[in-house]
Amino acid sequence: MSLSSPFNVFASYTPKPKTFLRDFKLVSRSQQLNSFPLASTFQTNEPSSNLRLTRSRLKPVSSLGTSEIDTSSSSSSSTFRNKIPREVNILVVGSTGYIGRFVVQELVKRGFNVIAVAREKSGVRGKNDKEATLKQLQGANVCFSDVTDLASLERSVEALGLGIDVVVSCLASRNGGIKDSWKIDYEATKNSLLAGKKFGAKHFVLLSAICVQKPLLEFQRAKLKFEAELMELPDSTFTYSIVRPTAFFKSLGGQVDIVKDGKPYVMFGDGKLCACKPISEEDLASFIADCVLEEDKINKVLPIGGPGKALTPLEQGEILFRILGREPKFLRVPIEIMDFVIGVLDGVAKVFPSVAEAAEFGKIGRYYAAESMLILDPETGEYSEEKTPSYGKDTLEDFFEKVVREGMAGQELGEQFF
Repeated sequence: MSLSSPFNVFASYTPKPKTFLRDFKLVSRSQQLNSFPLASTFQTNEPSSNLRLTRSRLKPVSSLGTSEIDTSSSSSSSTFRNKIPREVNILVVGSTGYIGRFVVQELVKRGFNVIAVAREKSGVRGKNDKEATLKQLQGANVCFSDVTDLASLERSVEALGLGIDVVVSCLASRNGGIKDSWKIDYEATKNSLLAGKKFGAKHFVLLSAICVQKPLLEFQRAKLKFEAELMELPDSTFTYSIVRPTAFFKSLGGQVDIVKDGKPYVMFGDGKLCACKPISEEDLASFIADCVLEEDKINKVLPIGGPGKALTPLEQGEILFRILGREPKFLRVPIEIMDFVIGVLDGVAKVFPSVAEAAEFGKIGRYYAAESMLILDPETGEYSEEKTPSYGKDTLEDFFEKVVREGMAGQELGEQFF
């Protein structure tokens, strides 16, 4: 789940249908595609003699009926770091998510051999079919599978006929709900670790979140449980990089169109309850790509923010009004309103457990309305702008200017409840 504005969380709770993929397909694509010729696909229940694969970045598979995979290229934790990028095989899960697709693009740009795992129906509420997914992940080899099913994922990776050097996980629960958090942030992420290790991976890059420092929400607890298991792996040759970013630009752009229409900028309290150092998707993707080979990022938890000073909601609003050339106009909402709503939902949930999910969404909104996305000093309980690292070049002001010109298309916040 990406960090979201508290104004996007309070909503009617409508359960979403669940889809489970039973088969898998692999698509290998040339980086030179200008139009979309349907790429070759295969399923394990087809005779191997009928399989025809055109691979631009994958090596040919000698026999799909055997489980013998060449993992010699990943025999030690340092071997893959001595290779040139095109010889490093990176398995990316969560590849069609908001950050995941930028990570795939960045890794491809750097010349790595990227295998992007995706659902057959990807994107927000499964709106993208396989063709759209292939276009979105151009330059990578797309492997259609189900990360929530370990056996299915392992069969998919086995069919590649390759050893895996690195796994990059950009998985995140779609809405931050209780069930989805444990299913995705913990179980599916763990599946990607197990599948990667089985086929030779020696490094795992995890996209986490800075808010797990103060875990009051279910998705934070799920992320922390996986983080702990990753750090406690008994294999001394296996390394990890845990990336904990601050706010994403998209999570702060939800009010641009509202303010453009002449309405006030809404904030809780005096607009100074929290602050963040937001980072762009491109800059975050670049930092995650750095974690693949850079040895100074091995076996570390890496909090990261964007360039510049930390910004409160008040300051974010002032930037937006300045870009629009208007006098600032704010609507201050008492945060106690959120406390009241959450209290009611928690009470109802004791009688009707199905309401617990709606209560969790309210708590998510309350959290982001009051907690800073900065380094937290565990001794003082205070957030520190100075201790929060900066990276990249893109600023929130640049983002606001772009959104004012072009709108928020492509900045969907996952499966929110409105």
